[in-house]
Amino acid sequence: MFHLRPASLLKPLAAGALLAAAAGVHAQTVTSMVVAFPPGGPADSLARVVATQLEKELKQTVVIENKPGGNGAIAASQVARSRPDGQTLFLSSVGAISINPALYPKLIYDPVKDFAPVSLLISTPEVLVVGPNSPDKTAKDFVARAKNSKGITMASSGVGSMPHMAIAQLKLSSKGNILHVPYKGAAPAITDTIGGQVDGFIGDISGLMTNIQAKKLTALAIAAPKRSPLLPDVPTFDELGVPNVYANNWYGLFAPKNTPADKIAALNAAVQKVMASPELKAYAAATGVELSPNSPQQFAKLAADDTKKWGDLIRAEGIKADE
Repeated sequence: MFHLRPASLLKPLAAGALLAAAAGVHAQTVTSMVVAFPPGGPADSLARVVATQLEKELKQTVVIENKPGGNGAIAASQVARSRPDGQTLFLSSVGAISINPALYPKLIYDPVKDFAPVSLLISTPEVLVVGPNSPDKTAKDFVARAKNSKGITMASSGVGSMPHMAIAQLKLSSKGNILHVPYKGAAPAITDTIGGQVDGFIGDISGLMTNIQAKKLTALAIAAPKRSPLLPDVPTFDELGVPNVYANNWYGLFAPKNTPADKIAALNAAVQKVMASPELKAYAAATGVELSPNSPQQFAKLAADDTKKWGDLIRAEGIKADE
């Protein structure tokens, strides 16, 4: 009988080891941050610097999932179907939340019913740029050329993108003959603007500073009520007599609807600390974005206000998703 005793002793030890392992797995909670953009772009860079700092605050792993496509619809639909347990976050720009509802009549998700705002992260104004061989030395030259019979071509990063909305505002305010040329992302649009295949591009100032500083692009006007400290010599459209061209892109975090209020509050508190960190301040200084964390209630109001603003423009201009 003695030879059976060691095995019997191993049973409780094995059970204890299994329990410890299970507890360890439970402790290693993972939060997924679903990003509506491809790897390598400005939004992905933002997601990664935020995720790194968020891990420190939440004391858990934050995994980035890039789900580009459909102006954010693919990422949004995935998050909308996720469990509302506080372990899934959606990093989106204004497009998927406040532009898509008017652009896509049969949208597969509802920004209001499917998501709970956590916090705004950053905002960045749009800027009009032209290539190095452009005949337009000022925004007045650009607008004047847009008013002639031939007109001009303007690139955007895609139908329904913030650059597209800015182009629509410029066309409406200037009454210029502007042909919108949508690209699949900002990178090819910038390349063709530099190469002269299109006359101009409007994009996030944060994503254009490198090329502006390298003199591959010339900034002509800011689509904001005031000048940017990054480009203090570049006038606003208002200053040029082309009013109401205000296009401010933003990026923020959402959770699935019905995520418990205490979890939303905890996530918001963590984000506030992240956005106040030296790492995020350094990121903002390097990219030119404005750190803009706020409360879930404030973020919900911003999203609602922008939904009305961009919806009104889309309907007034007859903008279609397939144009």
